Amino acid sequence: MARPACNRDPHFSGGDHQPGNPALVVNPSARHTHTMILLHDLASHGGIFGRDLLKTGRASSGKTLDGLFPGVRFVFPTAQRRACQALEGAKVAMWFDVASLRDPGQRQDLQHKGLCVSAREIAAILQWETKLVPPGNIILGGMGQGCATALTVLLSLGYRLGGVIGMSGFLPYQFELEMNTAESSSDDDDDDSMTTSDGHAASPRLDPVVKAQLFERSLLQLRNVDNPTKDKTSFGTPVFLGHGTDDQVVSVALGEQATVALRAAEYQVHWRRYANHGHGYKAPEEIDDIVEFVRTRVGLEPREG
Repeated sequence: MARPACNRDPHFSGGDHQPGNPALVVNPSARHTHTMILLHDLASHGGIFGRDLLKTGRASSGKTLDGLFPGVRFVFPTAQRRACQALEGAKVAMWFDVASLRDPGQRQDLQHKGLCVSAREIAAILQWETKLVPPGNIILGGMGQGCATALTVLLSLGYRLGGVIGMSGFLPYQFELEMNTAESSSDDDDDDSMTTSDGHAASPRLDPVVKAQLFERSLLQLRNVDNPTKDKTSFGTPVFLGHGTDDQVVSVALGEQATVALRAAEYQVHWRRYANHGHGYKAPEEIDDIVEFVRTRVGLEPREG
């Protein structure tokens, strides 16, 4: 059987040097300045997602993301194959297990193991890419479950990224995260003296973004950073979240809830709803918004000529 034409493109490679499962890598056609790591949805594949996005995800100009940003190296990892409870145990590529496709909050205990493993895999890819470009020149993101995984990784990081892009996604353990970032806020407000009633030094007040990091790293079974402070988190990483109002796979309400939770954790989130659109990215409107986000928030100018 003949291989797809894009496999013969010299800018495409198997990504065998990447940690974890092989990733589809689209090498830059100009000097490498930035990297974009994008995670596929449940039951998809890095190669399928990447090729579709770079073929059908066209901006109003008619150009694709790799054409608009020739200095970007695109990395599309593939998740491990796991038995999916929502699909009666069928094995599919997914970042974590789910009990219900419509309600990702159902049986969250099923998600935990996959999230822990996947977060480490994505962190390893991030570490690899930081050998090539600075962390501030790396954009992480994904669609559906890939978006959910990217947001989880973002909250656990100890450094700022260039940006995060989420399409038709949600935030795992969103309610628990909000409870942890908000807990003891009244006590913190009253603790101006930074001392306890017996004269001993009180624990320093923690910023919401630090509380979010501590929650996520505990959830992912990662060691906490020493003396956690805001400058040891991913604070300052801009986030773009886009969602179709008619999404029947991941409700737009879940995207809105993720936006609220991230903003409560002090992240700047650019939220966009797309009318009369279902699951997945909407071209050209959402692609235009992503390009503008990369231009204004990451500081990478698209090549329009």
